[in-house]
Amino acid sequence: MIKETIYNLRRQPVVAAITIVGTALSIFLIMVFVMMNQVKVSPFAPESNRDRFMHYNWVSFRMINWDEGDSSNGPMSWRIVNELFYTFKAAEAVTAYTPYPDIKSVGLTGERPCPTEVRETDVAYFDVFDFSFISGKPFSREDFEAGIPVAVIDSNVARNLFGTERAEGKTFLINGGEYRVSGVVKPVSPLAKRAYAQVWINTMSTDSPMTSWSEIGGRYTVTMLRPDGKSPDDFRADFAGHLESYKKNLEIMYCEIINHNRPYTQEQVVAGDYANIEPDVSSYRRIGYTIYAILLLVPAINLASMTHSRMRKRVSEMAVRRAFGATRLSVFMDIIAENMLVTLLGGAIGLLLSVIAAFGFSGLFFTPMYGNSLSPITVNPAMLLQWSTFGLALLFCFVLNMLSAGLPAIQMSRLNIVNSLRGGANK
Repeated sequence: MIKETIYNLRRQPVVAAITIVGTALSIFLIMVFVMMNQVKVSPFAPESNRDRFMHYNWVSFRMINWDEGDSSNGPMSWRIVNELFYTFKAAEAVTAYTPYPDIKSVGLTGERPCPTEVRETDVAYFDVFDFSFISGKPFSREDFEAGIPVAVIDSNVARNLFGTERAEGKTFLINGGEYRVSGVVKPVSPLAKRAYAQVWINTMSTDSPMTSWSEIGGRYTVTMLRPDGKSPDDFRADFAGHLESYKKNLEIMYCEIINHNRPYTQEQVVAGDYANIEPDVSSYRRIGYTIYAILLLVPAINLASMTHSRMRKRVSEMAVRRAFGATRLSVFMDIIAENMLVTLLGGAIGLLLSVIAAFGFSGLFFTPMYGNSLSPITVNPAMLLQWSTFGLALLFCFVLNMLSAGLPAIQMSRLNIVNSLRGGANK
């Protein structure tokens, strides 16, 4: 079959080349779109637990004396973090941190500082997110609770400040305040939205815990780690019960929390990270499926005509096969199998090109719509080269093959043997 396919392609080099290039372009566009979505939900360090993340990004609440329908939305206060989230025992781990890194002035005494992205975190942050430590370790619970000004920095910051990655124990300045380096980690890609920063500091060493409005709003977002074996719905049900038991504290504050069916999975947050609207995952998936369908159907229509053109020049060959006893099914399957080899060849080229483009032009394909970072967008093999990537590429090749070769194969399998041998019409 392979030899026969190569022989037939060499007989019609122009049509064969256009078919392969068309297939490669289609798979290239589809796989770039897949990768753009994959880096948002697939696990990779330091967000290797994405499949177990349950996010409570924002809190929605209303005061009892407010009009019906009014609400306030945003990050939550340290009081709510302590009283509601840290006491939630159904979670394997709970971490609170500032939603986005802040750009602060970082440097050494007597030297010119430089802008650096700094995120405030608690001590559990390094349990939920799996950073790769080059030297040192996360700051301790004792340092955290005592409000000691300690920080974890990435290796780029360490080299810029101290000329070495072995910087644990050294001190530097953040906005003029002195911090001690607890550990040094590998740089984090901005695509790891919740783990990304260049410096991570003990939030208890700042005034953020005292920043709040209406006792509910503040400066923090929360990520919880769902235990293995527990579904997101069961976890949400546990949290709803926990929130219900917390109502007495809310009554003291004369307010109520509008839960919006939180906490959300990684996919839900990607589908719609809004403070006062529950994400519509079904709509998000439908949009994705529609884009896949368009990227498959448009080239499939063109490839079908190419396949039909290739097969029309082989009418007599098909007729001879039928004359020597080949069934319609065997002719149909031969055409499908032959076209599948061509599709797989084009698909392999398209997948290779998409990976090259993703690595070479990551800033073009993966730059977020908002919240640009100081660090360049980077991707690594763990982000893109997953089994799901190859599986989807193979699936799309199969679907594209069936769409583009199905009708021509049916037509060729129904050839009138006598007319075809005479060079007549396909009737």
